[in-house]
Amino acid sequence: MIEIIPAIDIIDGKCVRLTKGDYSRMKKYGDPLEMALMFEDHGMKRLHLVDLDGAREQRVVNYRVVEKIAARTALEIDAGGGIRTDDDVRILFESGVAMVTAGSIAVRERSLFLNWLSAYGSERIILGADFREGKIAIAGWHEETALELMTFISGYMEMGVKKVICTDIERDGMLQGPSMETYRTIREEQGELTLIASGGIRSLRDVEELDRWGIDGVIVGKAIYEKRIGLDELKSFISQGS
Repeated sequence: MIEIIPAIDIIDGKCVRLTKGDYSRMKKYGDPLEMALMFEDHGMKRLHLVDLDGAREQRVVNYRVVEKIAARTALEIDAGGGIRTDDDVRILFESGVAMVTAGSIAVRERSLFLNWLSAYGSERIILGADFREGKIAIAGWHEETALELMTFISGYMEMGVKKVICTDIERDGMLQGPSMETYRTIREEQGELTLIASGGIRSLRDVEELDRWGIDGVIVGKAIYEKRIGLDELKSFISQGS
């Protein structure tokens, strides 16, 4: 059964959602801790947390918010955004996260990413594979690369990566459905990979289709905040897999 992973993106200590990663297209949704508590109250076990200030400044910024959520909930947190140094990783783990998600650094400094993979293990280091039209994008999605998505993922799997969060930038925040064909292809080519789909989720039907294709997890953000998917619906879905 697919794992439901609600998302909290943070700017200036507040919960926000962007459209296609565009900071000028931002909508605020309140206090991140209150959101996290609400998710937990509805049966969620996991949380995907992105430090958007960190992504912009290329360093971890909102770790105090992470600390509060980790201290006040039992949610298993994976955190990303702005992770560039050993200190960034250390700060996040000391703040109480279970996993960190790193993408840009895996492109720019492959050896450093692999050092983290070796030091913390493949269960705690997640590869962030954010793409636009089949090519990897980094630096808060503002920098395009020539790296093919499939090559990027398979290359890191050969080096020991087991978990990938794969986000279609063009669909993120658009509520127009996920990049189903991409996820199907990855699933078929990389059967042992723990694949988490992100971007474009608009309804419970999307989640159910991803589940049918054997996708391991799905990140749901704007569809929850805009009430396209009710938390009670997701709670029911979670209980089916428990």
